[in-house]
Amino acid sequence: MNIHICMTLVLCSGNLVQLSADAAAERDSSYNNPVIRGVNPDPSICRVDDDYYLATSSMFYYPGVPIYHSRDLIHWRLIGHALTTPEHFHLDKNNGNPMIYAPTLRYHEGTFYLITTDVHGGGNFYVITEDPAGEWSEPIFVDQPVFDPSLFFDEDGKVYFTRRGLFSDKDIVQAEIDIDTGVLLTPLRSVAHGMVSDDTEGPHLFRRGDWYYMTMGEGGSRFLHMQTIGRSKSPWGPFEPCPHNPVIAQHNAWWHPIKSLGHADFIEAHDGSWWVVCLGTRHAHYGAFSNIGRETFLFPVDWVDDWPVIQPEFQQQYQIQTQTLPLKPWPAIPVRDNFDSDTLGLHWTLLAYPHEQVYDLHSRPGYLRLHGRVESLETGKQVAFVGSRQTEMHAVFSTKMEFTPESENEEAGISVFVSNAFHYDFYKSVREAKQVVVIRKSVGDITTESHSTVLENSIDPLQLRVVIEPTQYLFEYREEGKDWTTLGTGVAQIIATEVADVWSGTMLALYSTGNGQSCVNPADFAWSEYVVHADDKS
Repeated sequence: MNIHICMTLVLCSGNLVQLSADAAAERDSSYNNPVIRGVNPDPSICRVDDDYYLATSSMFYYPGVPIYHSRDLIHWRLIGHALTTPEHFHLDKNNGNPMIYAPTLRYHEGTFYLITTDVHGGGNFYVITEDPAGEWSEPIFVDQPVFDPSLFFDEDGKVYFTRRGLFSDKDIVQAEIDIDTGVLLTPLRSVAHGMVSDDTEGPHLFRRGDWYYMTMGEGGSRFLHMQTIGRSKSPWGPFEPCPHNPVIAQHNAWWHPIKSLGHADFIEAHDGSWWVVCLGTRHAHYGAFSNIGRETFLFPVDWVDDWPVIQPEFQQQYQIQTQTLPLKPWPAIPVRDNFDSDTLGLHWTLLAYPHEQVYDLHSRPGYLRLHGRVESLETGKQVAFVGSRQTEMHAVFSTKMEFTPESENEEAGISVFVSNAFHYDFYKSVREAKQVVVIRKSVGDITTESHSTVLENSIDPLQLRVVIEPTQYLFEYREEGKDWTTLGTGVAQIIATEVADVWSGTMLALYSTGNGQSCVNPADFAWSEYVVHADDKS
């Protein structure tokens, strides 16, 4: 991403916003991908007049399914989440351990519909609302297995439910649905198979003119990921494959910095232009894995002979040279969160649905208080953990903390968290009755304390920061009145999402745990700050 030093960069709920003198509501000749950065896979989009709304997958994090709003398709702000209640997470069905896969977001006659899947037991369901930034309804279940459900509202009033088929069939199946009840009105029937591969997912049915289009992700959701499309004069097919399938793919050269493109959703803009959003991953160098995870990319779409064309060169570079919609950036959000609000910022996330309150903003106003619990980062989901997405390859995540551990079990600090088995932790604890700062590395079945040092002042506030670089994380601390000291580093590649085998990405988290017992004293965080380097070119 080309960023001028004179610009102010801020983290706007997971999305970078650039503010400059000419950031007015004018068209531009280019923009930069990804448009929603950091752990935002499986995008699904809809339009209401000249407003655009987009949902992404949340996997095992809470709240579930973030909802974004834009007025130009380029600048997005997080406005809420679709899944926020115990009913949404089907805690009785998944034993309190939900895994929310790809959503589809649609708008029809004043109502938003969000359909998704809890693959840990909740199954397919959808929620509805008239205000996507507000509360969503209780779930309406669709009694069907497998994931990646989609909805299509046709002009004749019929509504279609489409999803990935059974693993043994590897096809796309579809039925007409009663949208008020979730009951299928027709039997599920196979309507499409892979047009390039035998691995299909993420189907979306849409209409343009007299043609119905079935588009789907193929090849899995990693390096062989791609998007294909077919068309028919009937929503039931058969769907004629596009002659230049796959229409989106970035696996023709290993050295390209963008990979895994696919799982796309098409949208017609209010000016008549067409666009497509899809997931993709950014990579620092040849052969590197991704620490940021799957993000949301945007590409312009041309139509040639009623087939969509997405220029291949757009899929190989971050800057897209094209005429944009009139730009309407959102106001900036400060890079520092002082925890002086009554509620936690929308960009913060927890590990799964909280059965008990894991954070506190009221006991000590102006601080985020975490009471270390029995659960640890390695063993549980109900950890005192408040995380935010890593969005860039060059950034600094820092905090100021007050914490007095009483035993070696107790710790609090920062976690560079990918999963329970893959994370780097930078924390304060106690060893042989002395207050210490420690780096712990958990990589699969290997866990080790790689670095530690004794603190001179055990009571004073302690500042911790993680300096993010493409190939490593640097862990630095500062005692009150002293300079920053680098304690150690951690290799980025060995906790990458492909190594950890997760479908999310890296969260930069504040946490506290008693590792088997409750902490005697709470950890109080005065602020947290996330600053992106101005010379980041990714």
